[in-house]
Amino acid sequence: MSLTTAWVDDPFAEAMRTGRGPLWLRRSDGGRQRLEVERWCDPASGADHSLLLRCLHLATPVLDLGCGPGRLVAELLALGVPALGVDVTDAAVARTLGLGGPALCRSVFDRLPAEGRWGTALLADGNLGIGGDPDALLRRTAELLAPGGVLLVEVEPREMDERSTVRVEGPDGRCGPPFEWARLGADATALRAARAGLTEVERWTSHGRRFLSLCNDRPLTGS
Repeated sequence: MSLTTAWVDDPFAEAMRTGRGPLWLRRSDGGRQRLEVERWCDPASGADHSLLLRCLHLATPVLDLGCGPGRLVAELLALGVPALGVDVTDAAVARTLGLGGPALCRSVFDRLPAEGRWGTALLADGNLGIGGDPDALLRRTAELLAPGGVLLVEVEPREMDERSTVRVEGPDGRCGPPFEWARLGADATALRAARAGLTEVERWTSHGRRFLSLCNDRPLTGS
């Protein structure tokens, strides 16, 4: 999971270095959501394998947007699938590199290698929320994908479409800086994706987590 560059020296970066939580997303209304730090830092398991299996059968290479500590990038490489992770948190990128996975410390909205030529992109672990503007994020992902490329995106288990200002809260109550975040269910994601030229081709649930497969309908350009 990846949020903003402001996370570099806050509880999230510390959790990426240690591989341990607990961490929460604290909303401005006082509510909070537990973040699955240990699952992200452990080897791929459970529903992750449903993503990895699809990557094996889709076009490569794979771009993992908000790769966090790199478990998916590392497992893809172990399976012989070329992959690159992108994350804004130095500690997360360092952990990915430590697993032997290539990764860049950049925002998804920064210039990235091979724009428009990626066969598959991943937005797992809630990363559809990056920037708090799912429309902009989905448009950007479509720009990164090759025509006919596929985005595999994790959505909320229940139907919802919300944006909020949140902070990361550590076990001692210390919070990082505020940033915008979004949470979408499958229907809201499919609707917004269609506006970005991404057409739903599959939705599935595994181990309590829900996913969509979206095809980039952008046509080939040039000669």
